[in-house]
Parts: sequence; structure tokens; C-alpha cells
Amino acid sequence: MEYQIIKADMKQNEDKQYLGHVTFTLAGQRSQYEITLFSKKGKDWDYSLNYAGESGIEEEFLKADELLEEDDDLFDALVDAALESMEQ
Repeated sequence: MEYQIIKADMKQNEDKQYLGHVTFTLAGQRSQYEITLFSKKGKDWDYSLNYAGESGIEEEFLKADELLEEDDDLFDALVDAALESMEQ
């Protein structure tokens, strides 16, 4: 799946837990999405998907969420973008 990352950030708190956000778009969809990422140790990630800005088409949102569940390469790319933002 083609995607474009608009912005990404990640922070680590005093307990070494990670919290990050990535705003992105998916090819063929009109909405921008924001994924919130959380991990206690930087290995197993929980996430929450939301619209970035205005709400869009529900079917597209559900497809985006399904892609995140099924496409490990897409999910890993979003996590990597957030982690790379920590190094800057």
C-alpha cells in the first residue's frame, strides 16, 4: 500500500515508555489519519487510529484500520517514522 507520512513524533517518558504520533495519508483515500502509538518497552505496540482534522468516509477509515492490522510493512513504517523523529 502506498502511503505518505506528513509528520511524526515520538517521546519516551521517565518510565521508558514510548508514546508517538504519525499523521499520514493512504493512496486512493481522501482523509488524513493520525495513529497514536504506545509501547512499554519499544517492541510490542498498541495503537489508536483517528482522523487527522476533519472526519472522512467511514468505509475508508475502516479499510485503513484493517490495513494497519494486516500490512506489517505499513505498520512498521509508521512506527519507524515515529522512532526516527526521536533521533532528530
